[in-house]
Amino acid sequence: MINLGDLKKGNSIEIEGRLLQVLQVQHVKTKKSAVYKVKVKDLRNGSITEKSFNAGEKLQEANVERRTLQYLYKESDQHIFMNNDSYEQVAINSEMIEAEMQFITEGSGVQGMMADNEVLGIELPPAVILEVKEADPGLKGDTSSGATKPATLETGLSINVPLFINSGDKLKISTDNGEYLERVSE
Repeated sequence: MINLGDLKKGNSIEIEGRLLQVLQVQHVKTKKSAVYKVKVKDLRNGSITEKSFNAGEKLQEANVERRTLQYLYKESDQHIFMNNDSYEQVAINSEMIEAEMQFITEGSGVQGMMADNEVLGIELPPAVILEVKEADPGLKGDTSSGATKPATLETGLSINVPLFINSGDKLKISTDNGEYLERVSE
């Protein structure tokens, strides 16, 4: 059992037989009592809902294992990963991890969430390093508008980057919001 005060993003909980991953926890004070609003993702079907709990309630922790997986390739409507412990290949439906694939390249390592030898989803590291495939040249005098320009990364993700970024540069990108963090030198 886990106290609501200890609940944080990334925790896995079980409610009414459903395995849920916590996406966001918000503590709200009302006139009567404190309430926790918890945004969760159903690990089996991907639906996102918001649940409310009274302060002091305890939730059942889900029995979800995390295993290191390495991305290998895409095959029709599935992405193929290798379990680094057993070297078995694991197929994950493309729809389940569509948003996460913006940050994954061939050979990338991720955490696979598994229950009863079934892959429920993946967790990304806080930041990833991706190469810029296409970036418009920055104009020197164009610094009054925040000094950013659009760039397309190797995964197809489009982000805004500082003017000094060029095609071929490697960038550290936040997986939480998809924003540029820094340029990485080799």
